Amino acid sequence: MVCGSRQLASQQGFPQCSLAAMLYLQGLGVGQVVARAWKVTVGARGRAVVFGTRAHCLGAGQAGGEAHGLGAALNPGARSAAFSLPSIARVDRFRAVTVHLKPEHFPPALDEVTFQNLLQDAIKHWKAEGKVAVWLHIPILQSRFIAAAAAQGFTFHHAEKDHSTLALWLSKGENRLPAYATHQVGVAGAVLNEATGKVLVVQDKNKTLNAWKFPGGLSDLGEDIGETAAREVFEETGIKSKFISLLSIRQQHNHPGAFGKSDMYIVCRLKAVSFDINFCQEECLRCEWMDLEELTRSEHTTFITNRIAKLLFYGYREGFDKIDINMREFPAVYTGLFYKLYHKELPEKYEKLKTNGIK
Repeated sequence: MVCGSRQLASQQGFPQCSLAAMLYLQGLGVGQVVARAWKVTVGARGRAVVFGTRAHCLGAGQAGGEAHGLGAALNPGARSAAFSLPSIARVDRFRAVTVHLKPEHFPPALDEVTFQNLLQDAIKHWKAEGKVAVWLHIPILQSRFIAAAAAQGFTFHHAEKDHSTLALWLSKGENRLPAYATHQVGVAGAVLNEATGKVLVVQDKNKTLNAWKFPGGLSDLGEDIGETAAREVFEETGIKSKFISLLSIRQQHNHPGAFGKSDMYIVCRLKAVSFDINFCQEECLRCEWMDLEELTRSEHTTFITNRIAKLLFYGYREGFDKIDINMREFPAVYTGLFYKLYHKELPEKYEKLKTNGIK
């Protein structure tokens, strides 16, 4: 049979003169085309590749075979169910769907129109199942699919260095998807030598005001607060230390150094493990062990440094239990994960209070 009605076939999403088109023109429905496509031997100049409920004809390939899912040639002996976006989706406990598109999911020849049809079918499927939203992760090298997703109502949520994440609210009512993280976290370490009463301070090299401050910097992704404090102290001063407690948190919105977003600045109390300074001359102008009481009275400090110095001096004189916010680790509700909780130490009689079971 020849392709006598190319227009009719193309309206159904089939390339002209493809195996799928011929099957369709024989009176088969879309679902039957998929069922038949992997059973039929393809001519030597083409191969059928199944995209969900549609078949796409590529101009090269080996003769004969069976459909092997998205992007696979119809090699003899290969078997796979027809590809669809729901088949690679993951559903979370909030009934939101997450789809990570990966290069192995589609061949380079997959065009935007075919992808949009796939996406349209998937959205109908998810709506029928009562899903509330879709998260679509698109690699940067497949960015051509972003416009197709936007045509279906997707909007940008955020982007990383190698992919963008788009979102679509499916449920009724106002979009309740969370906004992307918009905070940066800076951590400083107040390292006190309790034997001498001296504290480690630095002056940043690239600041307009050469004021004394505690060494610190931005927390890396997945890094605990205490780990950041100890790492930054070592990188700037060469002093090794270990985390003891949290002393303070500063919250500032519209921070110029955080691209206009919100900034959290946390100061930790650290205990020195080494004492010989070998400071980073690229970052620091000066670094020294300074008498803690002298630091509280110095005019050459930042406001936060002065406040924390006084707090640290109070704890040094009256007992650190009065200022320390301690850390405890507990299992999270997510299997296999843990979280760190920071709070003042509980007296033993309150720590041991029994919890009544839920009735």
